[in-house]
Amino acid sequence: MRSFNVHDAKTQFSRLIDAAHAGETILVAKDGKPWARLVPLETDQPRRQPGVLRGKVQLPATDVLLAPLPPEELDALEAPLPH
Repeated sequence: MRSFNVHDAKTQFSRLIDAAHAGETILVAKDGKPWARLVPLETDQPRRQPGVLRGKVQLPATDVLLAPLPPEELDALEAPLPH
């Protein structure tokens, strides 16, 4: 993380925001004390769209989904993982 005093930050502001946009964190100091931080923005997560798969995915009936697992599948879940 690079540090700049306020005067230098003002004169190089365009370069500093380009550096922050590229992923760098810039510390701005006033009278030798940390005062502000330029950081890159977090990327926006795409918004969820409920119902996108409606009609494209067929789930089994509820009684099938909630049925107990067969003993061999339960045993496989409880068995230690191979190395």
